[in-house]
Amino acid sequence: MASTRTRVIAVLALLGVAAAVVYWRRAGYQGATGYVTEAVGRGAVISEVTATGVVNPVTSVQVGTYVSGPIRAIYADYNSPVKKGQLVAKIDPAPFQVKVEEAEANLANARAKVDKDRADLVLKKLTLERNRELLANNLISQNDVDTARSNADQAGAQLALDQAGVKQAQASLDEARINLAYTDITSPVDGVVVSRNVDVGQTVAASFQTPTLFLIAQDLTKMQVDTNVSESDIGVIRGGQKAEFMVDAYPGKAFHGTVAQVRNAPITVQNVVTYDVVIAVDNPDLELKPGMTATVTIITAERENVLRIPLRAVRFNPTHKTDHSEPTPAGPRTERRAKPAAVWVLQADGTLARVEVTLGVRNDTYGELLSDGVHEGDQLAVAFQRQTTQPTQPRSPFSGGRMR
Repeated sequence: MASTRTRVIAVLALLGVAAAVVYWRRAGYQGATGYVTEAVGRGAVISEVTATGVVNPVTSVQVGTYVSGPIRAIYADYNSPVKKGQLVAKIDPAPFQVKVEEAEANLANARAKVDKDRADLVLKKLTLERNRELLANNLISQNDVDTARSNADQAGAQLALDQAGVKQAQASLDEARINLAYTDITSPVDGVVVSRNVDVGQTVAASFQTPTLFLIAQDLTKMQVDTNVSESDIGVIRGGQKAEFMVDAYPGKAFHGTVAQVRNAPITVQNVVTYDVVIAVDNPDLELKPGMTATVTIITAERENVLRIPLRAVRFNPTHKTDHSEPTPAGPRTERRAKPAAVWVLQADGTLARVEVTLGVRNDTYGELLSDGVHEGDQLAVAFQRQTTQPTQPRSPFSGGRMR
């Protein structure tokens, strides 16, 4: 009997605790009492794509060297303006000058051989003619005439061979002179020296790979921003669209440009595919420097003074029991709906009417209204309205003061 009474008391105690919890929760939260609404109005709807990029010169040229040797002099430094053909550095020309002189001597030797061969050929031809006359008078044998003819033919062949040697020596001389000319490092374009990678006395080796001595930007008043646009956004990017960007060097200042090119070559990094979108921008004050990191916003569509509805209204559904007071944001390009978009219009009697809508240009906040059924000034439900009250709690003897 005692154990049965104990179990009954325990069950009643648990029921009391459960009832207290239910009462506490109901006292602290009193459910939905209405809807938060937002009016349909007019305004601008701007769809944008955000990306990051790097500021680069439109044209930059890497100046290298074709020949190897120690740097004898440098005539341009960082930020130096240069003209096309201007001497910017010089490699020691001494060994190449020796090669030129050697090639000139070889060419002179080859030409002398040609002159000798011509004289020899003339003699061999005269000998052949005399022998033919002597043979006609039966003064010599046919063998002597054949030998003279062979000697004349060999002299002609030797002349042709040495004439080819002259061309070969001339080519060697031209190569030596070209290599000597390559010791003068000149600028291929008009521009500004962005970087210099060598010093006087440093030896450069061009045996395997041409070393880069200077980086010259052709015109720093015309720059471009190479941005990496996600593959999910690249479909709405077109040439000529407006763009603006900011760099860390000038907080709060926006630079403006236009989309000059959408390149088709994909860039894959860790299975993430992006595409290079080139933004052309003027830089008359030379504020933008090569290599600056830019945060770019590309305006893909823009509508002025149109009826617009908040996208919160499209995402809100009063038939769901989930709290929609703070719906998850969804951009215009990431939101994919199988069902038609719909909003809930607040009626005069406090009820909601579902109206399907067609949207045009959208951004993260608003969408352009293209369909009928919703008019300017209509109140659209965007969330539940909650009323929270604090329950009266019994004062604990330990909540403050001292126990007596």
